Amino acid sequence: MPGLNVRFSEEELELLRERAEAEGRSMQAIAHDAVVRAISERSRLFEEAAAHVLSVSAELNRRLA
Repeated sequence: MPGLNVRFSEEELELLRERAEAEGRSMQAIAHDAVVRAISERSRLFEEAAAHVLSVSAELNRRLA
């Protein structure tokens, strides 16, 4: 499986280490889950925006058809 190297400052790395220890998980698992959440959130926001545009423009689209 391809990998990805991500650089953190010493402070960020320490915070990540503390979070992983507190949750009883690996640092890699914490970072991976954060990236997956960020990707999912972006997709969700895009879908909401597209639905809003379709809703707002529905009347105009009906009249143009």
